[in-house]
Amino acid sequence: MTEQASARAALGVAGEDMAQQYLTDRGMVLLDRNWRCREGEIDLVLRDGDTVVVCEVKTRRTRAFGDPIQAITRAKLARLRRLAGCWLADHCMSAPCVRLDIVALLQHPDGTYSVDHRAGVGQ
Repeated sequence: MTEQASARAALGVAGEDMAQQYLTDRGMVLLDRNWRCREGEIDLVLRDGDTVVVCEVKTRRTRAFGDPIQAITRAKLARLRRLAGCWLADHCMSAPCVRLDIVALLQHPDGTYSVDHRAGVGQ
């Protein structure tokens, strides 16, 4: 792995850690992290009351390529919906409600983050 790829991976892990903390501080319960199947990966799966929340986390250091939220396309949301169904089936669960959330983080030069949490996107 190159140094640049390693730095990107570290930023991604830090962003997922920050998003997980942000959401659990707001009362959600973590069910799974970095769950993978042949269809793809879900960053975070949480429970918010009776709702299963499938969360995509995007972290960037700059806005040079736009805000992190802009990296979530319709195709990505459609894939997350499919992955949510796969996760539920894999865990033999049904849920009265499944919600797709995005947590977009922007890391500032001082090491702090701006957090943009969008609940129920693309539904």
